[in-house]
Amino acid sequence: MIEADLFRVLADPTRRAVFERLVGRELSVSELKDGFAVSQPAISQHLAALRSAGLVQERREGRFAYYTADPQGLAPLAEWVDRYRAFWPERVEKLKDVLKRMDR
Repeated sequence: MIEADLFRVLADPTRRAVFERLVGRELSVSELKDGFAVSQPAISQHLAALRSAGLVQERREGRFAYYTADPQGLAPLAEWVDRYRAFWPERVEKLKDVLKRMDR
């Protein structure tokens, strides 16, 4: 999974909310649907996208499926951010200089 795919999957606010609800807990589709103004099939579609991106794990028990967030799926995104972290301090210092000059 490349970063662009993670950005695409997480660009949807409902998907991000589903992912957040699954952090640290396991829920079924019907439990997830509570609190969202979307249909159960729509929640299932969001889960499928999150699962294909490696952000959610599924566990089957009989005819029921339970989902939990897999924060390791965010690792490529974190690595991408880390590559650019070195640029931030220099840019912040430049911004501080500009703001100081504006205050004069």
